[in-house]
Amino acid sequence: MSTRPIPLTLAMLATMFAVAFLRPAPAAAHCDSMDGPVVTAARRALETREVSGVLIWVLPEDEQRIRDAFQRTLKVRALGGDARELADLWFFETLVRIHRAGEGEPYTGLKPAGTQVPAGIAAADHAIESGSVDRLAAQIGGEAGAALRQRFEHVQELRTYAPDDVAAGRRYVQAYVRYIHFVEQLYELIHGNASAVPRS
Repeated sequence: MSTRPIPLTLAMLATMFAVAFLRPAPAAAHCDSMDGPVVTAARRALETREVSGVLIWVLPEDEQRIRDAFQRTLKVRALGGDARELADLWFFETLVRIHRAGEGEPYTGLKPAGTQVPAGIAAADHAIESGSVDRLAAQIGGEAGAALRQRFEHVQELRTYAPDDVAAGRRYVQAYVRYIHFVEQLYELIHGNASAVPRS
């Protein structure tokens, strides 16, 4: 009995992508924690009474809102005690919420200091602190290559099957779509343009 791969139509691929891969997922972040870079900048700004250090974390159109919030916070801080603490917290929350909105992400509250940072973000920050991205680039390159190879080999394993074996054909389609989508995402991340993805 001859074997052959099933040709995939664009409509089939679009449907498979929508069902299997395009479900929204929350974005990982560390800018919303009490020891993250945004709140750290806010603490420094309040102590020095200089707002420019936090303006870099918001879009230009949100700058005046932060300037106003900063001035209100300074006034309430002058009362000392609990008022100072509440004013600081309100400013942190306001700044992080507006920063997150500028990223197109929801604000879900401030995370406590010491909240575990996703490994990728921690590695990216470490590279900046160390002054070299070489180790991170090698690690990401190796991991991306291994993940690509695993998906490719899985497609190759499933590529041939009996024409009347619908279940096997569906397994091939699923593996194929995952492989293609993975490569597409890599190209989009690297090149920033879906049109740069080679089309078969």
